[in-house]
Amino acid sequence: MKPTFDLTKHLPLIAIIRGVTPQDVIEVTQILIDEGFTMIEVPLNSPGAIESISKLVQQFGTKNYLLGAGTVTNMDLAKQVVGTGANLVVTPNCNTDVIRFSADAGCAVFPGIVTPTEAFAALDAGATGLKLFPVSMVGLDGFKALNSVLPKGTGCYPVGGIDASVASMNPYVKIGAAGFGLGSALYKPTMSMAEIRTQAKAFVAQYKLCLNNISHA
Repeated sequence: MKPTFDLTKHLPLIAIIRGVTPQDVIEVTQILIDEGFTMIEVPLNSPGAIESISKLVQQFGTKNYLLGAGTVTNMDLAKQVVGTGANLVVTPNCNTDVIRFSADAGCAVFPGIVTPTEAFAALDAGATGLKLFPVSMVGLDGFKALNSVLPKGTGCYPVGGIDASVASMNPYVKIGAAGFGLGSALYKPTMSMAEIRTQAKAFVAQYKLCLNNISHA
């Protein structure tokens, strides 16, 4: 299936709303969308994750958004996610069967990789972009070296420990990061809706500031 999404139309910040419930998922996602997010990931180890993803697809549709699941570690889970109508699949590992199946279903697929071997296997299987996870294992020097051998235009998204500051994001953007996956610094189930909005605003503003810094470097 030919992909029906255009990544250039999306803010390249993947909102990882781990722990969100089906009761809160619409309100949380609406806040994120209001602040500019278009890529929303519900990790499958969240309570009622498949129900939450189904609700997102029904409420917001997939014409303008990439909505789907994270922590998609095997084929059974991938089939459940695709069955909801989701168009985003994110994994913590490099399972080429999951990547190939999800890509063939028309989803944007971001598999977790650390090594060059995993990176090239993921791309060969049809990955949309690469999730550098955990980015602490790759580091700035590791990412720079990896990026130097990847095919031109490969989108790399550091994930793990990124916070809403230029200091956190700018070093990766400077050496070629296409975007980021944002977890607990953006959303935790214990946060109020006002806190979620504050963090969402901060991440978008700080990421745009990083891009501005690069363009004027």
